[in-house]
Amino acid sequence: MQKIYPNAEAALEGLLFDGMLIAAGGFGLCGIPERLIDAIQASGVKDLTIASNNAGIDNEGLGKLLRTRQVKKMIASYVGENKEFERQYLAGELEVEFTPQGTLAERMRAGGAGIPGFYTKTGVGTQVAEGKEVKTFDGDDFILERGIRADLAIIKGWKADESGNLVFRKTARNFNQPAATSGKVCVAEVEEIVPVGSLDPDSIHLPSIYVKRLILGAPYDKKIEFRTVREREAA
Repeated sequence: MQKIYPNAEAALEGLLFDGMLIAAGGFGLCGIPERLIDAIQASGVKDLTIASNNAGIDNEGLGKLLRTRQVKKMIASYVGENKEFERQYLAGELEVEFTPQGTLAERMRAGGAGIPGFYTKTGVGTQVAEGKEVKTFDGDDFILERGIRADLAIIKGWKADESGNLVFRKTARNFNQPAATSGKVCVAEVEEIVPVGSLDPDSIHLPSIYVKRLILGAPYDKKIEFRTVREREAA
């Protein structure tokens, strides 16, 4: 099965539709599927629900899709420094389902494992628990959280072989792995594609069975959310 596509537009062909649920990997600007996000923006698809830790920053990452008003709802744990995300939420223009960070990762993982729901203590007694089933185990309350099963998962890896086995680099692994498994279809972009057999089997983070389509996204620019520098000392 040929998994390698020439570009992001080709890799997403036939997969996008209005109102779909997309699981996106990445954390801040680290490990985000930049090329795939750009292709989704260019496609004009709208009314999207996106499950991701955050929405990038203004005009970077998923922030691009917020600017073009293609996102109807965010399932996220962090608004962060994205002013447009904050503005749309406070103005009632964007629906936001705040989910604790670990719970969000587990919702994706559970969806990928075929688990429709699970109980967690995180959020008990807070607004996170509103409207959710509460059950007591061994004297403690737990709330029911639903697994996330997305129409599409978009992720970024470091290296892949030609069959789609993936390796993530350091913290870029973050949400990419559970997001990948939660999608009915997973499309990955990577910095390097190597021949089958080049990767140490013990170092593979995501088996090829999860990756349906693959593109080479390099070269990438290293984007920094906050640049902090020390003042130069007087001579």
